[in-house]
Amino acid sequence: MSADTSSPQETQGRRSGGRSGRRKSMETAAADAKVTVLRQWTLPYEPIKAVPEEAIDAIHDASMRVIEEMGIKVLHDEARDLFRQAGAEVDETSQMVRMDRALLMELVSKAPSSFKLHSRNPNWTGMTGDGNILVATVGGPPNATDLDRGRRSGNMEDYENFCRLAQAYDVIHIFGQPVEPLDVPLNIRHLRMTNSVMSLTEKAPFIYSRGQAAVMDALELVRIARGVSWEQLRREPSAYTVINMNSPRQLDIPMAQGAIDMARNGQPVIVTPFTLSGAMAPVTVAGGIVQQNAEALFGIALLQIVAPGAPAVYGGFTSNVDMKTGAPAFGTPEYAQAQLVSGQLTRRYGLPFRTSNVNASNHPDTQSVYESQMSLWSTIMGGCNLLLHGAGWLEGGLSASFEKFIIDVEMLRAFEAFLNPLEVNTDTLGLEAIADVEPGGHYFGTAHTLARYDSAFYQPILSDWRNYETWRDDGSLDATQRANRIYKETLREFVPPPMDPGIREEMDAFIARRTEEGGVTVD
Repeated sequence: MSADTSSPQETQGRRSGGRSGRRKSMETAAADAKVTVLRQWTLPYEPIKAVPEEAIDAIHDASMRVIEEMGIKVLHDEARDLFRQAGAEVDETSQMVRMDRALLMELVSKAPSSFKLHSRNPNWTGMTGDGNILVATVGGPPNATDLDRGRRSGNMEDYENFCRLAQAYDVIHIFGQPVEPLDVPLNIRHLRMTNSVMSLTEKAPFIYSRGQAAVMDALELVRIARGVSWEQLRREPSAYTVINMNSPRQLDIPMAQGAIDMARNGQPVIVTPFTLSGAMAPVTVAGGIVQQNAEALFGIALLQIVAPGAPAVYGGFTSNVDMKTGAPAFGTPEYAQAQLVSGQLTRRYGLPFRTSNVNASNHPDTQSVYESQMSLWSTIMGGCNLLLHGAGWLEGGLSASFEKFIIDVEMLRAFEAFLNPLEVNTDTLGLEAIADVEPGGHYFGTAHTLARYDSAFYQPILSDWRNYETWRDDGSLDATQRANRIYKETLREFVPPPMDPGIREEMDAFIARRTEEGGVTVD
């Protein structure tokens, strides 16, 4: 092959692809991002070890002392009784529970190291634990936001639009209740939310632990949507919840009840202490991890008392606060360190590890991205198995952003490509291609390139790689503006996943009956 004699301008034109070529590649990538089947993520690299094993031993020993000597306050009567029956020391006057470390670790050892989360569409059933990773949407913000309407209280319209986005993109594996629909009365809100996620997505849902009746209603809708019996639902985890310890060192009534209800019905519980160093935990990262470890293992022990072998996840959420204002800070160096160390701890215990893609920015801007990248690199390389708040988290979790959802999808797609092991073989080493090109030439026209050019590299749906003039002539949109356009295009093109008419009728009848009965009692 002869050396290239094209002018620099001609070569640049071929490299950029021009406006039409770039638009075609972005549309192709967007279509690829919406494949309706779960591609299981696994970590092909050795997880990062942030501290030596002696430090892990010291953190473990300190957290055992917290449980043995100081104890955890348990406000729920039945939970205290369960701990007592299992052999723990319970003081009814103070409601404090203390436990010998041998008993604690015996209980924790009963939890499985991995489990499947089943979907109403088997194509979306995925595995968490043992090196496998599942990604969820943002969960729990009371507000929604976008560039068009700004920040507003959560509502059902926004909730359902996040359902549509979650279904549309294949790097979202499970659902996480992206925004609270405050316009729906609380006594029936769980019915409306579960109905929407089971109708508009095929991905395993999150269920709030807001009382036994609400949990059981939601599980009944999940059961109907899957078309299975209660016996099968209890064998096949199909929904999950998060139990937040009321840090420091307290398990409250709703959280304990939710843990008990879900464990008894075979559904996974993520036990996540809310340990912000300097506020609800010691100001040092190591101290925050000690408290997190004690609280998480204590909660997992309760699950195993209720139902030995119940699927459980160790939740890591230790970060820090801004010591000037007291506001939570996320995506910080301290958060990254805490996730790496938490990953080491969970591998010691043989437990699945939950962590989060978080940031503290108030706008889907540069800050939101570099803080999320700090979070994502540390969580993924720290060995996380369940990545919550994967797409859409903003404002320290107070808002779910439509633009940030798309920005996060772009980052998640890039991480998915990064997790594909690099192939090294006779073909990929490219010696024939190197021999084809004379010194000073280029590889654009080689047979090796032409056979691979359309799939050789990651293709973004959001990043704009065109030259300046083409970008300028197309409106000079920045990434946030492009994300706004993409999320609205996705919603316009959305087609709901199919549902059997008989199942639809049964779900509607259940919701109508429970609504007529008044839903659940609101305390």
